[in-house]
Order: sequence, then structure tokens, then C-alpha cells
Amino acid sequence: MATHELQIEDLPLRGAFIIKPKEFYDERGAFFKVHDREILKSRNVEPLFPEDYFSISKKGVIRGLHYQMDPFSQAKLVRCVKGEVFDVFVDMRKSSMTFGRYTSVILSEKNNLCVYIPRGFAHGVLSLSEDSVVSYKADNDYSQAHERTLLWNDKKLDIEWPSMSNYILSKKDQAGSIFDTADKFE
Repeated sequence: MATHELQIEDLPLRGAFIIKPKEFYDERGAFFKVHDREILKSRNVEPLFPEDYFSISKKGVIRGLHYQMDPFSQAKLVRCVKGEVFDVFVDMRKSSMTFGRYTSVILSEKNNLCVYIPRGFAHGVLSLSEDSVVSYKADNDYSQAHERTLLWNDKKLDIEWPSMSNYILSKKDQAGSIFDTADKFE
């Protein structure tokens, strides 16, 4: 499968983008490439992902908004392999023209989109379906000492989360920092 079969769409936050694969279906099922080295390099991303995660969440679970400070900040390549999620990320880079702004995207097993989130962003997902499965590839190691959590419903950010009767969050995520006092990147 050639690189030109993948499509890239820039997102409103500097450095973030969506990769839409070319899909192939036949009587056996489906096949598609999520990303490749050349398409990532065309966006100045060196495709090295030393860590790979999966999260499985019930409907209404919010995970995030998480990020890690330097020298353990992480860029992520995120994709929903089962179900559907609302994926959101906030630019925490003071030097960025989009500092303090967020964008969101629906990722699902049906649309097969993959989102690239650069270093310097807080990231979270809301499961919109039962047992959603999300794959995260990270370009740097996890460090608990450098991990930070931004409050998911900070009024200053005014994230338009999909309406649900009940959101489910961990105690850590419920106690996240508000944007004004949260650690930020230069």
C-alpha cells in the first residue's frame, strides 16, 4: 500500500492532525494501514513509539485530561479500535498561537481515524459506547513523577463534552488542576 493512499487533515491546534487510511474490503473482511513512516516524516514526526497502551472503557468514562512535563512529555498517536470515543486535547504550550485552546474529534471503529497529538498537549477521551477500546502509541516513556492532570470540566477551557446522564472519572481525574494553575510548557 503506497503512502499516497493515506489522507492527512490538519486540526485547528498547531501540530495536531488526523490520518485517514485507505480501506480495502473483500469477502474475507477488511485491511487498512493506520500510518506509515513517510506520512509521519512529512509532518516532521519521527515515528518512534517506545510505549503502546490500550484502554477499555464503559460508556460515560472520561480518562484525562493527562499530560507529562519535560523531559518526559509525550506525543501520542491515538485510535479507537472498538466502539466510539470523543477525543479531546488542550494546547499547554505557552509559545503556541493556540495556547489554552482545545479541539476534539470523534474516533471510532467505523471511521478508522487516527489522531496525532504533539508533545505539550493535555489529552483525554470520553467513551461514547459500551466497552470502547482505544490504542495509544507514545513517543516517550511514562514517568509518574512528571504526570499531570488537567481538570476535565474547567470552566475556562469550556470543553463541549457530549451530554450524558452520568460521567465516570477516577479520583485522580476528578482532582485535576484548573488551567490557570496547571503546569505548562514554554
